[in-house]
Amino acid sequence: MSIVRVATYNIHKGVQGLGPARRLEIHNLAHAVEQFDADIVCLQEVRSHNRKLEKQFTRWPDLDQANYLTPDGYEAVYRTNAVTRHGEHGNALLSRWPVLESKHSDVSDHRFEQRGLLHVQLLVEGVSVHVVVVHLGLIHAGRERQVQRLGQYIATELPADAPLIVAGDFNDWGAQLLKPMADLDLRTFDGIRLPTYPSRLPLLHLDRIFVRGLRPVSAHVPHGRAWTRMSDHLPLIAELEL
Repeated sequence: MSIVRVATYNIHKGVQGLGPARRLEIHNLAHAVEQFDADIVCLQEVRSHNRKLEKQFTRWPDLDQANYLTPDGYEAVYRTNAVTRHGEHGNALLSRWPVLESKHSDVSDHRFEQRGLLHVQLLVEGVSVHVVVVHLGLIHAGRERQVQRLGQYIATELPADAPLIVAGDFNDWGAQLLKPMADLDLRTFDGIRLPTYPSRLPLLHLDRIFVRGLRPVSAHVPHGRAWTRMSDHLPLIAELEL
């Protein structure tokens, strides 16, 4: 049996604050990701580029955010969910283990919210493990339809017995998706509440890690002033037994 350490984090596109107080946090986020010491890091709201902000901030990294945040020895996979006036953003996965394959599936529920699934197949100690990074919509009925589409994607694209991790920002304010996810044989930590939003006073458990074919062992959310500054979400870090 081996322990796989997984982190999920909505990085708020690497920028915090409004107006003149707006500040670039991507450099601090790079240190944070390294501190996770996770085998797999699932990221949401990751920018590939933004022409307006690239001009505004003198220290904007030359690399896209996924590659900039990738620690030495890790591999990065990024796919765009949303195309905006000035750039693109989406989901990313950073892996200490070799990447075998990656795919993307559009699960946008309406034209005002562009959403997608990032599916990455990894080789973890000789075992093929599938990871799906999600960022679901803001409307509950839409989230339920997105979970149905996740189920259809898993049924058609993944072997039935393959170990699977589904992680990300579920925007599930009232834990209403736990049953639809359980219906897909995807389980999370029982009886443990780990609020991640808003980072300054976390009340809502929006970020979650679900598994099939692995055993949830432990999970925690880091706290402290530095974490409240980097994003509007806090990261969720879990240990799973394969």
